[in-house]
Amino acid sequence: MDALSGAGPRRARCSLGAASPGARAAAAPWARFSAWLECVCVVTFDLELGQALELVYPSDFRLTDKEVGPGPPGSSRGPDLSRPSPSFLCFRKAASATCPSLTPTQCSGQRSPWHAEDRHYNSGAPMSLQREPAHYFGYVYFRQVKDSSVKRGYFQKSLVLVSRLPFVRLFQALLSLIAPEYFSKPAPCLEAVCSEIDEWPAPVPGQTLNLPVMGVVLQVHIPSRVDKPEYSPPKPCSHENLLPAPVILSSVHELDLFRCFQPVLTHVQTLWELMLLGEPLVVLAPSPAVSSELVLALISCLQPLKFCCDYRPYFTIHDSEFKEFTTRTQAPPNVVLGVTNPFFIKTLQHWPHILRVGEPKMAGDLPKQVKLKKPSRLKTLDTKPGLYTAYSAHLHRDKALLKRLLKGLQKKKPWDTQTALLRRHLLELTQSFIIPLEHYMASLMPLQKNITAWKTPPQIRPFRQDDFLRSLEHAGPQLTCILKGDWLGLYRRFFKSPHFDGWYRQRHKEMAQKLEALHLEAICEAQNIETWMKDKSEVEVVDLVLKLREKLVQAQGHQLPVKEATLQRAQLYIETVIGSLPKDLQAVLCPP
Repeated sequence: MDALSGAGPRRARCSLGAASPGARAAAAPWARFSAWLECVCVVTFDLELGQALELVYPSDFRLTDKEVGPGPPGSSRGPDLSRPSPSFLCFRKAASATCPSLTPTQCSGQRSPWHAEDRHYNSGAPMSLQREPAHYFGYVYFRQVKDSSVKRGYFQKSLVLVSRLPFVRLFQALLSLIAPEYFSKPAPCLEAVCSEIDEWPAPVPGQTLNLPVMGVVLQVHIPSRVDKPEYSPPKPCSHENLLPAPVILSSVHELDLFRCFQPVLTHVQTLWELMLLGEPLVVLAPSPAVSSELVLALISCLQPLKFCCDYRPYFTIHDSEFKEFTTRTQAPPNVVLGVTNPFFIKTLQHWPHILRVGEPKMAGDLPKQVKLKKPSRLKTLDTKPGLYTAYSAHLHRDKALLKRLLKGLQKKKPWDTQTALLRRHLLELTQSFIIPLEHYMASLMPLQKNITAWKTPPQIRPFRQDDFLRSLEHAGPQLTCILKGDWLGLYRRFFKSPHFDGWYRQRHKEMAQKLEALHLEAICEAQNIETWMKDKSEVEVVDLVLKLREKLVQAQGHQLPVKEATLQRAQLYIETVIGSLPKDLQAVLCPP
């Protein structure tokens, strides 16, 4: 009987070494597998040796001795806090209901050739669901079973899925299918599952896919950046001939927000503000499962805005950043940290915001809510549940939301209905905050009539914070949000946060690409290229060819939003211009 089993996500640093391009290219059967997973690992616990990596699929994905990492307290190998340890993170001493996964971990190895296609996926995926270029997500199922033949009396082993996709719900569902079977039929089961995943179609934003595994068909919708927000599960697509009938996942990534936020419903808006401002926050939970899911729920509050800070759903004293995060010689980093060890109350006491939650308890019809408390009341031992912070929310609490949630509980409405209500509230709150920024940013774009074929395109005007704040008087969040409060103060603090920097850089990049695309279209629509070339030197003509080629490469790599007809015309222009040059220059520009 399992004393502890489950699946969940974790974001942590580890440097899993990917196979070399040659090795993975030769292993053609795993090309489709790599679109979903990097590898599947099995980590076992040995009292003498500590954590040991038992096997990895595909076998060409290498983990070095350094990456296997140190042993836990109580084993013969002492922990080396300077080294990342993906295998160590698969275990913990506290008994809890579920095990989180490896937090996106920093990767150092070369990536497989499939990931050259990341740009195609990322160009259509929402910002928050794009493939991580430098981190892995790990999803762990940990089993602990009484075994009198083992010294400590327990068999302990973890099954780990490693991926660059933050598809929490999908990989949890996959683990719940694989793990029970694996623990009864180890190697043949994993090999068969990996072969089945290798037959899956690649994840394409906007598509609904059927993913067969172990006699079950998982039907999933891959979110697209053009999808409209859905508050109910998607309708099954027409596959009448599918046997067995598919198991429909309502989402590949969304958690049950209402369940995750049970003890903090009265402080959801304060926590939303802390997330928006990228404030350092410690979440102390009773188990890795609660810690992981609460941290992931918190960072999802900002959707569709991308969470630009670091986050660790399950952090331990054995993580390589332990010293960095606990030092008092510098300000705490912009990280949301999920922990379970009460020891962190002492070591992270200098952090400005600490949220401690206990096991879920009901107080009448509403789960018992944590209280807002001053940091000075934080005790090293026996700290009671609460949100310990000196932060004062800028916006007034939405009492109507809490009443609706309470009414839903009294009427015993399904939790997915409650989650939909909560998610809609947070989405509309974020949109109300971001829309004025989007409108102001759009006003900085040069007018299309000022973009001409034979002149350098005009520059995007600079973002002036004072001008934006003045614009809020007639185009602020009050147009779409009923909440009152100090919106100006919230925007001023937002300007200093990593999220403003991340949002601005991304929007400026997209606008610059749009500007380049409009300039390319203007060149291709010009009817007088031969006339333009008559009084131009060869240097200027060659420069035009090089610039057009650069724009074509960017457009073909999905970095410029350009129509196919424009690309064809640009290619024709390049050929026309090159044809007008002397033979020696043609040979340079068009080598055999």
